[in-house]
Parts: sequence; structure tokens; C-alpha cells
Amino acid sequence: ERLLLLLLVAASAVAQSEASANLGGVPSKRLKMQYATGPLLKFQICVSRGYRRVFEEYMRVISQRYPDIRIEGENYLPQPIYRHIASFLSIFKLVLIGLIIVGKDPFAFFGMQAPSIWQWGQENKVYACMIVFFLSNMIENQCMSTGAFEITLNDVPVWSKLESGHLPSMQQLFQILDNEMKLNVDMDSIPHHRS
Repeated sequence: ERLLLLLLVAASAVAQSEASANLGGVPSKRLKMQYATGPLLKFQICVSRGYRRVFEEYMRVISQRYPDIRIEGENYLPQPIYRHIASFLSIFKLVLIGLIIVGKDPFAFFGMQAPSIWQWGQENKVYACMIVFFLSNMIENQCMSTGAFEITLNDVPVWSKLESGHLPSMQQLFQILDNEMKLNVDMDSIPHHRS
């Protein structure tokens, strides 16, 4: 029973450290995949939705077709209020699990009678800790989930999942990149006259 509780606390500490790494605006592992001197194609993605694999697949195919393009990826962070809620929940979860394990009644501190759910948690500490842990993680993930898959080429937006509601197909992305690259070549070929 104690081993299970220690595992829960350790897993929570790991999840909290990963969340805090992502909350700071700098992902724990930056998704910079390629170094080149050409245009910069930047992806801002919601990591909690599992879009990392999609990004890696797009990066692989794009780098084969456009070897001169630099590709970067980073987390698209939610609004600050949601980040603060997730951060608060990760700390509150640890405090609550600690109180359940130790058996301290926090309601007595406020002069209140403990509700029946607290008494059930004291009788079923393992189950109570697991419920608190998984329920809190579910809410934290929901707060951190943006659903974003935003793409810019040289800081010019070329695709937004938040606006379109879906990911671009590989063909759509190729067409966008072809048009942008052709436009850049056409602009470079226009003679510049000095006045």
C-alpha cells in the first residue's frame, strides 16, 4: 500500500516537472529538427493533443521535398489563466494526497465537520489517492490543451488549425509552400530601380 502511494507521488512529481517545463514558455525538448540557410517554416503545436507525431511526419516529408527550408517546432501555450489553473491543480493534488496519506483532517482546522467523502477517503486511502491523482491530471491536461497546429513561413501565417478547424493535408501544405516559394522567387526577380 505504501509502495503504491510512493509511486503515485513520484509520478505526480515527474508530471509536475514536465508541466512546469512546458509552462515556462520553453518546451522541455525543443522540436528544432533541421538547420539550413533557407526560409524558416515554423510549427506551433499543442503537445498535449499528440500532434508531435504529425509534426515529425510533416517535417520528414517537407525536408525531403524542400531541402533548403529550415523547420522548427514549439509548444503553443494556452492562455495564462489556464496555465495558472493547471499549475495550481498540480500543487493542490500533491497537498491533498499528502493529507490523505497522513490522515490529517483539514476541515477541523476551519472548525468544520468533515464531509462523508473525506471519511471514505480515509478508509480507502489507496483508491482516494488514485482518484485525486488521475482526476487532477485529466483537468490539468484539459487546461493545457489548445488544439493548436499553427504554421508560419518566415513569420507569415500560412495555416491555422484554430481558425480552419482541421489539420492541413500534405497536399494542401505542399501547395501553400509552392505558392509562397514561387511568390518569393517572383518578388526577387523584379528589378529594383533607384530614384
